Amino acid sequence: MTRYILYLFLFLFGGLTGLISQEKPEAEVYLITCGPGTETYSIYGHSALRIIISDKNSDLVYNWGVFDFSTPNFAWKFAKGRLEYMLAVDTFDRFLQDYFFEERWVQIQKINLAPGEVERLFLLITENLKPENVKYRYDFFYDDCSTRIRDILEKSIGNRLLYPPAETRKIPTFRDKVREYQESYAWMNLGIDLIMGSPGDKKASFRDRMFLPLDLQKGLSEAVISRDGKRVPLLQNPVTVLDFDPLVINRSFLASPFFIFSLLLIIIIILTAVYRGIKASFVMDLIIFLVFSVLAILMIFFNFFTDHQQMRWNLNIIWLSPFIPVCLISLFRKAHTAIWFRLTFFLAISFLLFYLIIFPQIINEAFPPLILILAFRSSVRADFKWNPLTLPHLTQL
Repeated sequence: MTRYILYLFLFLFGGLTGLISQEKPEAEVYLITCGPGTETYSIYGHSALRIIISDKNSDLVYNWGVFDFSTPNFAWKFAKGRLEYMLAVDTFDRFLQDYFFEERWVQIQKINLAPGEVERLFLLITENLKPENVKYRYDFFYDDCSTRIRDILEKSIGNRLLYPPAETRKIPTFRDKVREYQESYAWMNLGIDLIMGSPGDKKASFRDRMFLPLDLQKGLSEAVISRDGKRVPLLQNPVTVLDFDPLVINRSFLASPFFIFSLLLIIIIILTAVYRGIKASFVMDLIIFLVFSVLAILMIFFNFFTDHQQMRWNLNIIWLSPFIPVCLISLFRKAHTAIWFRLTFFLAISFLLFYLIIFPQIINEAFPPLILILAFRSSVRADFKWNPLTLPHLTQL
């Protein structure tokens, strides 16, 4: 982080001030697109701007995707949606160095800006680099390292920047777009689908999809500038400056969440039929309801106590309901109350039925076996007469 701040000041008192002075040296602006990495935060790729001022021997990168791991209460701020990102400046060589060691491809594309548009771009960056503006509240869909570049180019070019006509084909949702990048990471995809709420199922327009770096590159490559009665491509053809083979991730169905949870469901049904004793059921349910209670508490937190708008209105709270921790408490107190388990059962089954009929939020394919595990063990303790596996002598628990 220290080096970013150092280069930020070098830039402010060097290249930037030179451009907006009376000399007005020529500058070349490039879009940088970086391929996906293997870390959770890097699988979506990355975007930045490169600006070369030959007269000043300046070759700097402007990166809106920087955050400080040493931020006090980092994990809590991240979960609450209050972690601040910032615009940082580095040399192009140092920027490439990081991606070389991570073995991620990097492409650059020159942006066809007129001198006046370049000047406006620098004025906007200057404003962004002011201490009161350099940090911003990160929003994965609407305000991230890619959308910041899109927005600053739109402001620099104005209404002369034209995107392709409105689409007539099926428009993907934000969740669809995110899943494209998570396709090889089944367990990560499961976690994202769990915490992402209904806003993730909103249609993502051509412009909206630029929140993802590779979609930003694709979208801006299709954009044009209306200039002097002609339409000029916004971006020139990409030039690869770092080239690595695409990441190959072995996917096994036997290690997928759907298979694991389906197998676990079968095992739990068999164990329930074989071990009908009170103690065996207590141990099994203690583990099951403890895990589901943690997930239920997460649903409460993300629905009501986070600033991440993408995690609000999460309908998974229907099957991961607040009644689950109450069931766990009743197990600990050995004061069995069938009503809590009945409520948990009905909510889980209702969620599945509504999903099969009509449901506004897409769920992960691994959710049904999980929901059935919860519904099955809840029915065992719900004192249903129709269930042959209902625990005997529940009042003794």
